[in-house]
Amino acid sequence: HVQLQASGRGLVQPGGFLRLSCAASKAIFWVNFLGWYRQAPGKERELVASFTGSGSTTYAESVKGRFTMSADNAANTLYLQMNTLKPEDTAAYYCNLHQRRWGRNYDYWGQGTLVTVSS
Repeated sequence: HVQLQASGRGLVQPGGFLRLSCAASKAIFWVNFLGWYRQAPGKERELVASFTGSGSTTYAESVKGRFTMSADNAANTLYLQMNTLKPEDTAAYYCNLHQRRWGRNYDYWGQGTLVTVSS
């Protein structure tokens, strides 16, 4: 069973930067989706960035050019580098992993980490 531990919570001024991490408890195989979601107060959950099974990376228009998702497979860790942060980036951020193994689907979530962008 996979557990995801997110870290990187912080308070950042507009224009600042922050790096979020999502570490898996063990190596993960048969992954067909990796991504970061966020949910701001009063808003619906939003997909911020994702890797698909094809290996492509997709970003929400609201963060494109500012956020970069990467993975360190050796460390079983997913990262989200957030630059030029804006107040509207304030949200709880969640890493998410989809796994398909032995014909069954598994959906794993990190616990969420709060990012506040404010002056």
